[in-house]
Amino acid sequence: MRVYVPTTLPGLAEARRAGELGPAPLDAYAVTPALREWYVSEDVEELEYAALSRAAQASLRLLAIDPAAPRRRLVVAVDVPDGLVTADPDRALDPAAVGEVRIRAAVPLTKAAAVHIDAEDAEPDVAAAAAALGAADRGDEDARFTVDGAEDHELLWYATQEIEHLLD
Repeated sequence: MRVYVPTTLPGLAEARRAGELGPAPLDAYAVTPALREWYVSEDVEELEYAALSRAAQASLRLLAIDPAAPRRRLVVAVDVPDGLVTADPDRALDPAAVGEVRIRAAVPLTKAAAVHIDAEDAEPDVAAAAAALGAADRGDEDARFTVDGAEDHELLWYATQEIEHLLD
């Protein structure tokens, strides 16, 4: 199963040092029945893009609690056995948790299929979005607009062999 693990550049550096994404359990996003229903599409690529987008939103939340991290959303796409992934059916009813899954074991970085990250020119918008996230969660429409501005930036795709380059 392809899952999308939200992280940050420091999180990716730690995963590279450890040789794995962890510790378990790991929060991630995937094409779940709830995501299929929410997104209303049968196109697998569109559904995977929706799961990636949900993981990018979770990465923004990680940036909001780590002010020292570079302001670039980062998601690692990994392939794991279906048996390691669970989705809480009760959480699936929460619109904020659509596509959310939990991986029950650390994932070797060798299982990574790709890394998705914001371009450097997205940093000002991502920084503003991370700073506005709390106010947006409390219903501030201007803050929500700022948070949504980060989503205007497409995450770039990098092969796993390029992780070293991303961390330089």
